[in-house]
Amino acid sequence: MNMIKDYEMVIGLEVHCELGTKTKIFCGCPTTFGAEPNTQCCPVCMGMPGTLPVLNKQVVEYAIKAGIATNCTIAEFSKQDRKNYFYPDLPKAYQISQYDLPLCEHGWLEIEGENGAKKIGITRIHIEEDAGKLIHNDEYGTMVDCNRCGVPLIEIVSEPDIRSAEEAIAYFKKLRAIILYTGISDCKMQEGSMRCDVNLSVRKKGAEKFGTRTEMKNLNSFTFIQKAIEYEYKRQVEEIEKGGTIVQETRRYDQNSGKTYSMRKKEDANDYRYFPDPDLAPIVTSKAKMEEIKNSIPTLPDERKKVYVGRYGLTPYDAELITNDLSTADYFEEAAKNTEYPKILANLIISEIMKLYDSENGEITVEPLHMAQIAQMQGSGEINSSVARKVVKALWENDEDAAEYVKRNDLAQINDEGILRAYIKEAIEKNPKSIEDYKKGKTAAAKAIMGQVMGRTQGRGNPILIDKLLTEALESLKQ
Repeated sequence: MNMIKDYEMVIGLEVHCELGTKTKIFCGCPTTFGAEPNTQCCPVCMGMPGTLPVLNKQVVEYAIKAGIATNCTIAEFSKQDRKNYFYPDLPKAYQISQYDLPLCEHGWLEIEGENGAKKIGITRIHIEEDAGKLIHNDEYGTMVDCNRCGVPLIEIVSEPDIRSAEEAIAYFKKLRAIILYTGISDCKMQEGSMRCDVNLSVRKKGAEKFGTRTEMKNLNSFTFIQKAIEYEYKRQVEEIEKGGTIVQETRRYDQNSGKTYSMRKKEDANDYRYFPDPDLAPIVTSKAKMEEIKNSIPTLPDERKKVYVGRYGLTPYDAELITNDLSTADYFEEAAKNTEYPKILANLIISEIMKLYDSENGEITVEPLHMAQIAQMQGSGEINSSVARKVVKALWENDEDAAEYVKRNDLAQINDEGILRAYIKEAIEKNPKSIEDYKKGKTAAAKAIMGQVMGRTQGRGNPILIDKLLTEALESLKQ
């Protein structure tokens, strides 16, 4: 396994995001998710002979909005191209996309890790139409649902600047947050509204030349992206170390086995035989229109992050975690209005709420005011951090006034030194071996006694005060 440490991974992501328009990119068919198969398609999105596509203006505006939000240069002149290939889920055997003149280029976004900030470059953002969907059935074989044909997409292609699975997840989360803030997509990964292709290669640390990359297609969860990257990195390193050759190919990740498998040899641009679509005029965008779109973009995650660091005293890393989800950021701001301890509030949201909250399909069930009460009680010493976490979990199941809950369940923190000294004395008397270990210099013994005292207070003791009083008691026994 030491050989793994001699290599580094080089990753670029291709993110496909379905735009939230009511109709498709080149026709008037609806884009409603979950409709009966083949009920939302027409001769245009099926590519029947004699039909002509008409570009949806809102698709262009949404794509430009995404480009501005990710610091891209927006093209005043771009065009659309036919990308020719025959897959069974694309009836017309070509996809209308963009090749050499995309709408948006040369952008970037910044991710925040535990080791600081890092910029990830964005090569391009272009518009294209989605393909249909294959449905595999044991009884009937493979069937095709064409409802998704022609649903508008933007493809966001990153530079190969990512060096770990953690950075890939951070980039994808940040990109998802930006798209959600702009309002151009619902980014529901479980419904395929946002999915990711991972291009990954490996090279020896210190080497400049990239290795041969593979592409893992259509990953639609943070967990799958991380596991696919970790497996493929290990597979490529092991193949190289045993003298094998990495083949440029498209692979799929199987979530049941946790492995990647070869699908087909990877095509290059020449294989697709791109050419300008003869039925679609070039896209011309004025500077005035770009400025209008720019002014419609709300406050984005990075701007909120600066406010959270400056106004509330959060670390950049914690601020990034909260701002990466629009609903969570809105929730934090509403709750922060009602507490003097926004850092404690942020910690509770990160450590407790984010574990319970499904950002795609759920909602935060604790009212912001009640969450602020919990942070306020912890900050003022009325409850300790352990009780605060318990109260959050309790209110998640049955929301109510936090102060009333604490009072009714007798959860207030014990700060009375006399009561705490009595518990400490009892714990010391019942743990003679731990006392002997402490006298011999084994400081871990104090932690064991601390746990006993906290247990006797049912978790309500003031841990800082207990630690101080316990240290005094134990030191006095040494004399």
